[in-house]
Amino acid sequence: MQYRLLGRSGLAVSELCLGTMTFGNTTSETDSIEMMNRFFEKGGNFLDTANVYVSGRSEEIVGKAIKDRRSEVVLATKVRFATANHPNGVGVSRKHIMDAVEASLKRLDTDYIDLYQVHVWDHATPIEETLRALDDLVTSGKVRYIGCSNFFAWQLMKSLSTSDWNRYVRFISIQPQYSLVSREMDREMLSLCLEENVGIIPWAPLGGGFLTGRYTREEPVSGRLTSKQGESSWAIRASQSNFAVLEAVVKAAKELERTPAQVALSWLLQRKGITSPIFGASTLEQFEDNMGAIGWTMPDSVWNKLDEVSALPSEYPNRFIAKFARPF
Repeated sequence: MQYRLLGRSGLAVSELCLGTMTFGNTTSETDSIEMMNRFFEKGGNFLDTANVYVSGRSEEIVGKAIKDRRSEVVLATKVRFATANHPNGVGVSRKHIMDAVEASLKRLDTDYIDLYQVHVWDHATPIEETLRALDDLVTSGKVRYIGCSNFFAWQLMKSLSTSDWNRYVRFISIQPQYSLVSREMDREMLSLCLEENVGIIPWAPLGGGFLTGRYTREEPVSGRLTSKQGESSWAIRASQSNFAVLEAVVKAAKELERTPAQVALSWLLQRKGITSPIFGASTLEQFEDNMGAIGWTMPDSVWNKLDEVSALPSEYPNRFIAKFARPF
């Protein structure tokens, strides 16, 4: 396992981050703890959860697993979605943040969170209020670093400039959906993160299971893609362009004697600007398959083919800017 600095911080995280959304749901507590222990044994140190995963059960299981190795683990969780049935039980107001962090600390059985992330933008709360509350949490020691997730590029830039202007702590990372079949952040977010040195920790790096190679053009009968809604629904994934990407991934996997999941993750690991893809697993077998993405390097020729087949179509203003790019 290799390690990378997260954004412009000195925080070293493993090149893969273990996502825990299935813990306590499709993955039993016993298997969840075993998965984390295997991850630590292989050198992983980065765990991602959220206060709403399985109504907080995920945080409780993570807390049990890391209790005796707390200082070794980089622990990330999130705040934003509803955790109580009253008007202030949702969002990133000062009140909800302060209530939510105390609840997360209790479930995680720890006195600090390494990376506290805003799960999605809150249009009802001024970003100044959110960042001031997060800054206070860092000052108090309950949170070490802050990050965000599912932001537009303008929202991230506004947040960074607000922090700089007010001398608040900055978001050091963003958690966007990003994979070979979901490259929307290439339009603006990726270049912004490279310019501002914001770490990128993608979620759904396998496209909700689409890139594992288990699906064909027929309607799926099992797995996350059977969902009728959400980012991993069949209606979103089952496009002609995505199947072209999948076919290229399967072909590369055969050529490299790897699995499609390992190829899809490896492409991300070698993508400039990506710090640590967040992978999840429902079973120990899936976990071991995903961990096979590390310890080898994809040839440039294969990487370039996957990059080309999955690239977004040429769009304005990118094609206009490229036309008048200076040669130096």
